Amino acid sequence: MKMAWWFSGLAVGLAVLRPPVAPASGSEVLVVFNSALPESKAVAAYYAERRGVPAGQVLGFELSREESVSRAEYRDTLEQPLLKELEARFWRLGDAEIADTNGRPVKIERKVLESKIRYLALCYGVPLRILPDSNLKEPAEDTMRPEFRRNEAAVDSELAVLPLTHQKLPLAGPLRNHTYTTTNAAWLSPTNGVLMVTRLDGPTPEIARGLVDKAMQAETEGLWGRAYFDWRNVADPAMKPGDDWIRTAADMARLLGFETITNDQEATFPASFPMSQIAYYLGWYRQHVDGPFTLPNVEFMPGAFAYHLHSFSAATLRSTSNHWAGPLLAKGATATMGCVHEPYLGGTPDLGVFTARLLFHNFTFGEAAYASQNVLSWMTTVVGDPLYRPGAKPPPRLHIELEAKQNKLVEWSHLRVVNLNQSRGASLAEMISYLEQIPITKQSAVLSEKLGDLCAAQGKPASAVHAYERALKLDPSPQQRIRLRLTLGERLLALNRHAEAAANYEKLLEESPDYAGKDSVQVKLQELKGKLGPSPEATPAGEARSAR
Repeated sequence: MKMAWWFSGLAVGLAVLRPPVAPASGSEVLVVFNSALPESKAVAAYYAERRGVPAGQVLGFELSREESVSRAEYRDTLEQPLLKELEARFWRLGDAEIADTNGRPVKIERKVLESKIRYLALCYGVPLRILPDSNLKEPAEDTMRPEFRRNEAAVDSELAVLPLTHQKLPLAGPLRNHTYTTTNAAWLSPTNGVLMVTRLDGPTPEIARGLVDKAMQAETEGLWGRAYFDWRNVADPAMKPGDDWIRTAADMARLLGFETITNDQEATFPASFPMSQIAYYLGWYRQHVDGPFTLPNVEFMPGAFAYHLHSFSAATLRSTSNHWAGPLLAKGATATMGCVHEPYLGGTPDLGVFTARLLFHNFTFGEAAYASQNVLSWMTTVVGDPLYRPGAKPPPRLHIELEAKQNKLVEWSHLRVVNLNQSRGASLAEMISYLEQIPITKQSAVLSEKLGDLCAAQGKPASAVHAYERALKLDPSPQQRIRLRLTLGERLLALNRHAEAAANYEKLLEESPDYAGKDSVQVKLQELKGKLGPSPEATPAGEARSAR
């Protein structure tokens, strides 16, 4: 069985799944910064340089330095000055007939007929949240459900409906996003009522600036790593959609060849769970960052998307320990989303749709984020480079480029070959043969671990042990090393190789003294030592002689 045959299968499969698209262009982006904050201007300039945004499409407005602003301050310092610039320089407005469902004209509305831009990138220092205004009362509120009679909002989400300004829509409550679930990226445009607003932001200006660097690196070298999905198995029908979205996203990642790890327990992944080489993470429902994401170092890969569904996941972007959006960005995620006020579950992004658009339909991050939102003028903020497209290069071309450059990341492309073929019915024996034939497996901790997993699934524990032991000698990442030690210990125990298992656990504690699960490892080690009895080195010399 030749590698070329398997790679051919990969090329054909993903050519269908990821249609070619025109590269996203900086000319489609309008960049906005806070001129009262030098760091904000610096982030804007850096992004414009990296993405080739024309100089005339970088605008500064003197804004509050606070993350939260009143409705009046938002309107007077950002919304209206920005709208004036858009209508003067970037949009052509005109009157258009609005038809009913039968195609009959029912009214004339002023709308955006042409637009030079599709995206708005807000830079570090632009306010995040619009505070509620108790003095603002609108007639439309009387017909709204009580929970929607509120006018607070995310700045991003409110700006996203600027193209609809002349329709005099209510400020209270959410507005239906008629582009939700679209598979036609071109439909996401101001001419269709949606301005895609994301922000280059985070706890520090350096983190904000780095979002474009990591996005462009992933576009060049690929989005690689493992995908983690953490749902809850909730019984409440009102909460079930959250689980369904994450399950759908996990199925999509598996379909596309990601090494996919799931947790269906009420508790989130614990800190002791060795979450290594993260390309994609979705989870819910904890108020503040927890589990593996509280460790000093989190193994996010370049281009990684990470999101935790919670009503206040982005209540601030400045904290590295509170809520989720800020900490995830501080730990190395390239893109995230979150809510700045209570949105209710139906007002949060549909994660199944988002994942499908980003990874399957080859949308940009901005396009995927806005295709996944059922409502706008509401609570969601979108953080990351709007032009980021993980599938910028077709997989076959990317594989060839990585091999030509002897880039170690090609190991992940081979792993994708295995996972894709498995999802299409290839046998364990065929995939084991594939990994054993390609030379890189003997130099790759990633592929050697996968070989061990396949051998274990095939009922060959001794072969699995050999593969894991080899992987440990091939410079695995710190969290991968912990996982390998834990897995190897279980395999050795199953083979009744207790002395080797004990030595393995001792090595784990030596290599990773700060491991969050070390207490359970120590208990297991003590149990093993009790079964093995005193070691030969501990046996008194006289006893040793008499035993002979």
